Amino acid sequence: MRRVSGRKLDEITARIRACRVCAETPEGVKLPHEPRPVLRVSSTARLLLASQAPGNLVNLTGVPFYDPSGDRLCDWMGVDRETFYDVSRIAIVPMGFCFPGYDAAGGDLPPRPECRPRWHDGLFAALPQIETIVAIGRYAQDYHFARLGHALPRSASVAEIVARWREFQSATPLIFPLPHPSWRNIGWLKRNPWFEADVLPALRAEVARLIKT
Repeated sequence: MRRVSGRKLDEITARIRACRVCAETPEGVKLPHEPRPVLRVSSTARLLLASQAPGNLVNLTGVPFYDPSGDRLCDWMGVDRETFYDVSRIAIVPMGFCFPGYDAAGGDLPPRPECRPRWHDGLFAALPQIETIVAIGRYAQDYHFARLGHALPRSASVAEIVARWREFQSATPLIFPLPHPSWRNIGWLKRNPWFEADVLPALRAEVARLIKT
């Protein structure tokens, strides 16, 4: 497979990490804290975790999924933390690079609107070696399915998209749609036992294939 030079990837990654658009020239409300873009990429990782946006704990540490959601995601994937953070094998790219802050109900706001049009197309052009995308949540699913020519119906729920996971196994790159591993989704997981019974074994097998050294 064609590979883009590591230098090009390093350049765009450095620009993303230095970005201050949402604080200095935002679209709408200014970011309520200092920007801290979080992502992990390399020219060798074949597995991409495409997520929504960092949470507050991630903003404080600079480490993606450094929270209970990350523990659950590791379990879903069948990997330990050391493997999860091996950037040579697993890339992590959220739809919004900075923690967006909280809404009035105390939940995380959606990903910042500045990130996707400014950075994502160029970043993924510099990651042609990605073979499988684990698309976590609707924001990541909308973007990656559309980018790969499989736009999703606006009316489809995350549950409906995840339930169709077998349909996406022939895509290139292959796409695994997942719900967010947040504690807020415990009820959804209990109501949908097929996710643990059918989706997770296939996901773990694919992860194991991609991270083999």
